[in-house]
Amino acid sequence: MATRVLLAEPRGFCAGVEMAIKALTWMVRVFEAPVYCYHEIVHNAAVVEIFERAGVVFIDDIATVPEGAVVMLSAHGSGPEVVSLATGSAAVMVDAVCPLVTKVHHEVKRAAANGFDILYVGHEGHDEALGAIAQAPDSVTLVDPDRGLADFAPADPGKVALLAQTTLGQFEWQGVLDDAQTQYADVHTSRKSDLCYATTNRQRAVEILSQEATLLLVVGSENSSNTQALVRVARNAGIAAHRIDGPGDIEPGWLEGHDVIGVSAGASAPDQRVQSVVERLRPDNGVEIVRITQEDEYFPLPPALRKLIHALQALVEGAYASSQPGRPGPVDEDRDWGATEALEILSS
Repeated sequence: MATRVLLAEPRGFCAGVEMAIKALTWMVRVFEAPVYCYHEIVHNAAVVEIFERAGVVFIDDIATVPEGAVVMLSAHGSGPEVVSLATGSAAVMVDAVCPLVTKVHHEVKRAAANGFDILYVGHEGHDEALGAIAQAPDSVTLVDPDRGLADFAPADPGKVALLAQTTLGQFEWQGVLDDAQTQYADVHTSRKSDLCYATTNRQRAVEILSQEATLLLVVGSENSSNTQALVRVARNAGIAAHRIDGPGDIEPGWLEGHDVIGVSAGASAPDQRVQSVVERLRPDNGVEIVRITQEDEYFPLPPALRKLIHALQALVEGAYASSQPGRPGPVDEDRDWGATEALEILSS
């Protein structure tokens, strides 16, 4: 077993994931099952399983939702047609899109309206990429970071915009950015990076861990883009790295010859899974926290959900506003409870 474990900080849930999980928790506690969710609320199998047991039905085609159902749209963002269909057919519709994804949607629409050919750097088929491209499909070319700009031919080389999926690896984005700036001197980019603060923080922590650890275990699901990026960051730094959903995925052979093992987690991975991995490693010389920054970002619950809960609270004289066992905390005090507590409520 490991002599020492280096535990990355920050790791796990980001503010967008916190908001989305808490929002869907409210939905399943207020409404009778089924509650429909367009795409997985976050890309983590354990989280999705908890919600499925609580009565959430995850769907990939909004047209399959029955008329008059209760619907939530996932944190990864949805295209305008999806939002319109859900709004028109659902009895209640709440969009749990991450505000940082919404920022990119606005950038896509603004660049398209100004006549730019848009390079969107992202992974083909990813929910976030699909939602962003749908904002202006005739103006956007998807650029996979592994392929680069080979498939891109703008109508006007002087009007090119470069935008990105928020969960990319910094190294993936930088490579395409460098190429675009070389080929298109006037390429337009966002004033503030499209890459999510949480994913870049987690990548920086992995880079620091990789200076001492010789193996990194990253907790998160296979379809989590930011989780996979952490694995690639570690491998680019020259150490072995594996993605795992939990301790049961660890192969004994991976640990041989590694005295110092790093552990991190993608932005949608529950910390309970991380702690279980550390327990599985049983380091002789304990666990050292490697903290690069303190995250204190907070995203409030979606406005539609807040308005709904306020209305229900008024109807039942504040019954939903009291902190009772088995209920999420008050909607105006949701800084005081987190996604971890929400999932514990649903699992109890």
